Amino acid sequence: MVRLTRLNGKEITVNALLIESIEDTPDTMITLITGKKFMVLETVPEVVGKVQSFLQSIGLVSGTIKSLNSEGS
Repeated sequence: MVRLTRLNGKEITVNALLIESIEDTPDTMITLITGKKFMVLETVPEVVGKVQSFLQSIGLVSGTIKSLNSEGS
């Protein structure tokens, strides 16, 4: 779950696993896989960072990403 801020200033907690897309339109619009859309104050990079942190915290992604080129060196 990630905490975001709606345009009216109220916080909303979103299930990051349900996010289908994040658009910069000029406000940030989040679309869930359910089709529900909402606008938030955070920028796209901020939302992506929060989602990545959440995914790392539940063990779905590693904290470090190795380049394919550096493997086997």
